[in-house]
Amino acid sequence: MPRVFSGIQPSGELHIGNWLGAVRNWVELQHRFDSIYCVVDLHAITFPYLPAELARRTTEMAIGLLAAGIDPRKAIVFVQSHVPEHTELQWLFTTVTPLGELERMTQFKDKAQRLESVPAGLLAYPILQAADILLYRADLVPVGEDQVQHLELSRVIARRWNEDFSPGDAPYFPEPQPLLTPARRIVGLDGQSKMSKSLGNTIGLTETPDEVWAKLRPAVTDPARVKKSDPGDPEKCRAIFGLHQHFSPAETVAEVERNCRGASWGCLDCKRVLAEHMERQLAPIRRKAEELKAAPAQVTEILAEGASRASAIARETLREAKQRMGFLAEGRG
Repeated sequence: MPRVFSGIQPSGELHIGNWLGAVRNWVELQHRFDSIYCVVDLHAITFPYLPAELARRTTEMAIGLLAAGIDPRKAIVFVQSHVPEHTELQWLFTTVTPLGELERMTQFKDKAQRLESVPAGLLAYPILQAADILLYRADLVPVGEDQVQHLELSRVIARRWNEDFSPGDAPYFPEPQPLLTPARRIVGLDGQSKMSKSLGNTIGLTETPDEVWAKLRPAVTDPARVKKSDPGDPEKCRAIFGLHQHFSPAETVAEVERNCRGASWGCLDCKRVLAEHMERQLAPIRRKAEELKAAPAQVTEILAEGASRASAIARETLREAKQRMGFLAEGRG
């Protein structure tokens, strides 16, 4: 069975952008592929963060994944730093990674320009990402469009390592292929930017109906629609109409478009219908998350078991990679 690997940074509680853009797809993929999913806490420290919050955010993200439907009986789910082979393989890969490839990464350039002093970890971030994927010799990586460039670098690293250390043999590391997620870019409640916690334009996956409504009510709609009697253009209502397309049935989406253009509904009417459909999908996730939060030992056990299963694969991959690179095997004189 082909193997899938993907990871998510521990930003804390999952928001609906994470869920629509990635996690909902992971849940479906776990039934069709050998799936490995990881909370990538080592990636989270390449940008300024609060140490006191890292463990809490990591736990919250793991709970979100489990509540959203990642089944530890079907997929391996674990925390990246619990499997030290990730960073060891990263170091091995630094020896075959061209500096120029790292410097041209769009995300590196975007983030670096916001910093007075750029840490080397930010530059090396894509090498760790390649190690994450190739440590499990994954065939497929579900990604959004913004990660395709990084995945291409993983392919370059695999190719160059294979050329140096698997000459004449079948390539040891596969060149992972992208699986573009169906919901590629979820617009935030500001109607402009991608949904992101740092921009404050998200809705948490486990927020209560009242909390969701408090965020939906002021969300940006068609700016040309001033009064309820003004006809609107759903395509300009990128946040609300976009969420309807993900949460509401097709007949409701058609009704929303018709009533918006015909001024039969006001924007609040449209948002109330959206809130109802969101609650139908999010309520079971919220209930599951509450159960997991009340059973922290269960979450710890799931992550420990996931790390153990991941480590078994990781140790064998690293052993073989080091042998091919000429390292002295442990236990030999």
